Amino acid sequence: MTTSASPSSTAPSLNPQILGQAENAHAPILRRLLAVTGLGMTQWVALKFTAALGGSADRDRLAGMIADALRTDLAAAGAALRELTDAGLLAESGDDVTRLGFTDAGRAEHDRIASGIKEAIGYAYAGIPAEDLLTAGRVLTLITERLNARHA
Repeated sequence: MTTSASPSSTAPSLNPQILGQAENAHAPILRRLLAVTGLGMTQWVALKFTAALGGSADRDRLAGMIADALRTDLAAAGAALRELTDAGLLAESGDDVTRLGFTDAGRAEHDRIASGIKEAIGYAYAGIPAEDLLTAGRVLTLITERLNARHA
């Protein structure tokens, strides 16, 4: 009598192909959610960073974070911030033109998209032990840090 191997014992080691496949499986979720908003990836990343920074941030810091995250230039990041401002999703913070913050519409749009992502990802990650997700997060963060340092 032969026994079959458990899925974890036959799973391939983490490699660029697996990382790419995982990224490609996640991407359509975001594309579908953004398609109904008219926002692109750069604008979404700007909204995510704005939220991560408490709802408002220094314009130059935000542009730098976007450029770093997406491997783009500051001009493209700045254009995305202007587009979000023109769309009424971000606004200058009172008299301080160096800071941008969510408008009510911007916060609502961010929260709607983030909720859709959470719902879709919740399905995909359901049943995976929290410890495994934490380990995967640590490993992927370390890989990203190392690659960023090498290409800096």
